[in-house]
Amino acid sequence: MLALQGDAREHLAALGAAGATPVEVRTPAQLAAVDALVLPGGESTTIGKLLERYELLGALRDRANEGMPLYGTCAGLILMANEILGDQEAPHRLGVLDVGVRRNAYGRQVDSFESELEVRGLDEPFTAVFIRAPVIERVGDGVEVLATCDEAPVLVRRGHLMASSFHPEMTGDARLHEMFVEMAKAAGF
Repeated sequence: MLALQGDAREHLAALGAAGATPVEVRTPAQLAAVDALVLPGGESTTIGKLLERYELLGALRDRANEGMPLYGTCAGLILMANEILGDQEAPHRLGVLDVGVRRNAYGRQVDSFESELEVRGLDEPFTAVFIRAPVIERVGDGVEVLATCDEAPVLVRRGHLMASSFHPEMTGDARLHEMFVEMAKAAGF
């Protein structure tokens, strides 16, 4: 669990409920010791700058390109995206997932909402919490759409990479974290 800024505590609890042994990652040595990583929601520009400042950006990009499983939620999706659409810059990104995203596309904090999503691989709907969420406007080759909201992709996966526009950790439902843990086990990283 990347714990530089954002909602690490909720993700740690969800990962624990999903059967993982979660640890907080703040240094290159801690990053080198984990098998998979969740990039939390928060402020993508701040998280990106902190990744750079703590010498994690290049190392994390390298690990992702080598096959380490990543799950980015909200700001984490922005950090993983290889294209930012619109006039809002997003420097200090990993750029490892072939999607085009628009930051804050669902509005400001006061426009936050919940939506019941049909998620490929889950038997029951998943309640998704959208807070200043990005929207995925372009999905590259090989990127699988696992869920949509108002016809826009909001949960995607490509190989060892998974990302969502929403905050699954805010619901008390660990099924997406379970999906990520199983994905990480299958990657054998």
